[in-house]
Amino acid sequence: MQGSFKRLVEVGRVVLITHGEDAGKIATIVDIVDHNRAIIDGPTTDVKRQIITYKNVVLTDLVVKGLPRTIGAKALAKFLEKEQVVEAWQKTAWAQKLEARKRRANMSDFDRFKLMRLKKQQRDIVNRQSAVLRKERA
Repeated sequence: MQGSFKRLVEVGRVVLITHGEDAGKIATIVDIVDHNRAIIDGPTTDVKRQIITYKNVVLTDLVVKGLPRTIGAKALAKFLEKEQVVEAWQKTAWAQKLEARKRRANMSDFDRFKLMRLKKQQRDIVNRQSAVLRKERA
């Protein structure tokens, strides 16, 4: 029987930090302290080893299999490089959505205007083509 939880807290689980100075970065659970906290480390994403509460992280679908508990930073970096965790995270729709949100937040007023004009042009082309198709069917 399949459980209802897909993402379990486990050593090797990749997490996204949501609060604090490292917000928006990913790290890996290295050890579990108790029911409320875990030790995380992210040597490839510049996240220092720290104890963090589960309230301040979100579990991702990515897991580094075979990771021993309390592994050192250098060995963890090798594991992450071998498994290509950062690249796998950047390919997910979640990471791409966060990147797009960040890009939109950094747009200037003129950039938003140019985007609006491009969307209008695209909409006009689609409407013209759909009108041609409707005319052919009739």
